Amino acid sequence: MDLLEIRDLRLRFETEQDSVSIVDGVSLSIGKGETLGLVGESGCGKSVTALSITRLLPEPPARYEGGQILLDGQDVLTLSQAELRRIRGRVVSYIFQEPGASLNPVWRVGTQIRETLRLHRPKEATDQEVIRWLQQVGVASPEWRARDFPHQLSGGLQQRVMIAMAVASRPALLVADEPTTALDVTIQAQIIDLLQDLQRQYGMSILLISHNLGLVARIAHRIAVMYAGQIVELGDTRQVLDAPAHPYTRALIRSAPELGRPSERLPAIPGQVPQPGQWAPGCRFAPRCDQANDLCHRTPPELLEIGPRRWVRCPYHEQ
Repeated sequence: MDLLEIRDLRLRFETEQDSVSIVDGVSLSIGKGETLGLVGESGCGKSVTALSITRLLPEPPARYEGGQILLDGQDVLTLSQAELRRIRGRVVSYIFQEPGASLNPVWRVGTQIRETLRLHRPKEATDQEVIRWLQQVGVASPEWRARDFPHQLSGGLQQRVMIAMAVASRPALLVADEPTTALDVTIQAQIIDLLQDLQRQYGMSILLISHNLGLVARIAHRIAVMYAGQIVELGDTRQVLDAPAHPYTRALIRSAPELGRPSERLPAIPGQVPQPGQWAPGCRFAPRCDQANDLCHRTPPELLEIGPRRWVRCPYHEQ
């Protein structure tokens, strides 16, 4: 049985003027010890989908219209707030975007790690355990760094502290939402290596959210490609990257820079990601797709299974 299975998730945001669909029929799964990469342009619904796993979105304005979020077979959408608090951080833990904004600016970083331990592993909430976790994530001079405030750390060190806080509770699933944003290439590689080491050591599953296909290819077993609130392609990493079936996936890969490629202008995807609720009536990518026909603009495509654990939302994928 998969650790996480999302089935036909539908989520709306209610405003004073309108009700806007944000996630529309998303289905994906993550096995125990597996890494799933969730990729797509900004605004396509990746982070909202991830926050829905433990219902971290405030309700209202968020409203779950349908579907299931099965965590070890238990539907998260049916849990009480007390039951949700028991799985947040302990079963599912998050590395949020922009660690500098996620860390508490008035608490020393060691205190923040100890707070995580106190909530989820109270017998181990000691100074020695805090220092051990700082060492585990590669922070030099951890005894001194534990006394620092977040603003005294570089972006890379702040991210390592965030990882220590997220993994110290020994979660079954780690959600890493753009964990390398705003970091230079060398630090990005170090952070990805660190996540892989921690996964091997503690047997975690990882949901890696990113728009960087290179990083996802390095760590993910499978890739889910998201566009305008829907999964448009899902499959093994090598299958998706070597033989992309959806026009959007192919366009993403073409637009990524590549070492050794002749210096020329990268092909860009025309247009912009549509605003939530302002999606085209047929295929949502059709207005930006160079292969779209009249049927694409009129008929919403279904998610088709085209092989073992391989799906695509395009009836013309063989072309």
